[in-house]
Parts: sequence; structure tokens; C-alpha cells
Amino acid sequence: MKILHVFDMDGTLLRGTTASLEIARAMDCLAELHLLEKQFSEGEIDTKRFAAELQLLWSNLQDADVEEIFHASPWIEGIKEVFGDIRAKGEISMVITLSPDFFARHLRKFGVDTVVASNFPALPFCKPVDPQQILTPESKLQIVKKYTQKYGLNLQTCIAYGDAGSDIPLFNALTNTVAINGTDKICEIALMHYEGNDLWEPYQLMRKKINCQ
Repeated sequence: MKILHVFDMDGTLLRGTTASLEIARAMDCLAELHLLEKQFSEGEIDTKRFAAELQLLWSNLQDADVEEIFHASPWIEGIKEVFGDIRAKGEISMVITLSPDFFARHLRKFGVDTVVASNFPALPFCKPVDPQQILTPESKLQIVKKYTQKYGLNLQTCIAYGDAGSDIPLFNALTNTVAINGTDKICEIALMHYEGNDLWEPYQLMRKKINCQ
């Protein structure tokens, strides 16, 4: 049976942090980012406004900076092994993240088949971000539906791995879901949940579950 494995990035593959936090730390603008995150969590701004504000904060960001930040970030162990095993079995791996594509696309170096992320202008920024290119939590489900149709699959042959609020619409629509170091809310709706620092472990637990069905 062919399976589509869909992974969140921030908080799931990135342990206890986000792409934005790692970039802000390197760019010395953590305080400003924390304020934006507070406004976002309280509903004062949405993902599209959040992205526009990030662009202003990171006006001097370069591709070389992003590559260095990416490799210095705290990734969960076992990513390459999991993506490699998925490919070896003839299945498909995908990362969907609300974070910027200029960061997330580096995940291809770990062997993931497809990365879908918020589309920012090329670095260094010379034009404003297009709000229509910024993903929302609801976008994840729309993207999964598009790709399951593309590969001749359905939502029952899809496994989602996530950790927090941006994964809720997708988790609510799927049967096979794994919360990885997740919030209480996501753990409540996930089929399985895992606490730890090795992606191989929850991946194998879910594979055993699927094989038993």
C-alpha cells in the first residue's frame, strides 16, 4: 500500500523551536519576534500579517545566512533515516510548513520528496511579500488533498506528523496522525503521541499500527 507521509516542520522536525525563532536569534531581533508571536497567539494578527512583519524584520537577510542558520538549528534525530526508508519503500514524504520557503527548502538535503511552504520573495528582499502566497493552518489540508489526488491516494492512505495548532485542521481530517512533542490539544485528537528526540521511533510505531490494520 502506497502511503503519503506528511510532516510539520516547526516544533516537529525542529525541536522546541521554529524557523522564525532561529532566524530572529541570528539576526538579533528576538524581542521583536516574541512581540509578533504574542500578537498572533492573541488573534491580533493573522499568518499573512505575521509574514509581512517578518519581512520588515529581516530586510538584511541573505541566502548564506539562512543556510548557516538551517544547519545550526536543533533538528530531531533520525530525519534522514526516516525519509530514506519512506523512499526505499516506494512511498512519498512531504513537509508542509507555514514558515518561509527560503528556509524550509533546505529540508530537501535530508531526503524529503516534496516541501511546501509560505512563498516569500527571493533574498535579499526587493519586493513585498504576496499575502496570497502565505499558508494558513487550513492550507495544509487543501495541499494534502491536492497531492493525494495527484498520486492516486486518499486521506486514509496519509499519515500526518505534527505538534501544535497549525496541524489541527489536518489532524481532524485524517485517521492516522502522530503528535510529536505535541501540545495537549493536538495530543487529544492524535491517534498516537510521542515524546522524545528520535523521529524513527514514532515513524516505526505508526508503521506497525498501519501494518496491523
